[in-house]
Amino acid sequence: MLMSQEKSIEPPPAAATSSETTSYDWKAIIDDLNALLRLRTTPIGMKMFPTVEEMEAIPKIRRPKSIHTTDQIVAQAARLGWTVGITMKDLAGAQCGAVIGLHPRDEDWLSGKAMAGVWYSTLADSSAHQHAMDTAPHGRYLAMAVSPLASARLNPPDICLIYGTPGQMIIFINGLQWAGYKKFQWSVVGESACADSWGRALKSGEPSLSIPCYAERRYGGVLDEEMLMAIPPHFLPKTIEGMKRLAANGLRYPIAQYGIQSDARAGLSVSYGSREK
Repeated sequence: MLMSQEKSIEPPPAAATSSETTSYDWKAIIDDLNALLRLRTTPIGMKMFPTVEEMEAIPKIRRPKSIHTTDQIVAQAARLGWTVGITMKDLAGAQCGAVIGLHPRDEDWLSGKAMAGVWYSTLADSSAHQHAMDTAPHGRYLAMAVSPLASARLNPPDICLIYGTPGQMIIFINGLQWAGYKKFQWSVVGESACADSWGRALKSGEPSLSIPCYAERRYGGVLDEEMLMAIPPHFLPKTIEGMKRLAANGLRYPIAQYGIQSDARAGLSVSYGSREK
């Protein structure tokens, strides 16, 4: 059935590929992110493709020789620096494929029967979880690739994936909010938290922060202290500029602890000065 889908699928609408008209200085972006946040994990990009041929045309693309979870594919880019491309046939199951739009949210998937009694008490609970997941739309794409942003091979990606500690993530978010302030409200779906990061970002085109789930940590090598920001690339320049402005105000990473018993006024005056009056 999958093969027939691959032959009949239509290309995505123009809006879905509009990011291709924008170019980025990825070296400068990565240099800035590393300088501002001291990242420990390689920032990567994810891009969806309407045909397998377009994915396989990416320079130095690797194709899996085994069946993997999407978490593992993402990890091969973030932890090993590889450029990897997949189709639904490379993935361990429907749960992985549905989040990135390579498998439909069909009746069987929405039933939640695969998770009932494993992650959720009842079939109804499990089905509610499936319905709550944010997923990329099905029917537009046949393939996906991930690659380190510094390689510039995805030119540009649909979304960027940045792993970091809570301290790094809050400084990143502060930079994102420096100009054009917006309150962010992010979801926690529980297991399958990739729906909170790359699923939601691909679906909405908005920054999406997640607490990576058990599967991401077990199969995707996500470290115990890491969170994940999935973000379309056009947000990065403004975020970096915001972090630079904050740093100029003394608000930077790493966040130096002031001391829980010290007089707070001296520390506050460094950042706020006369603004407190």
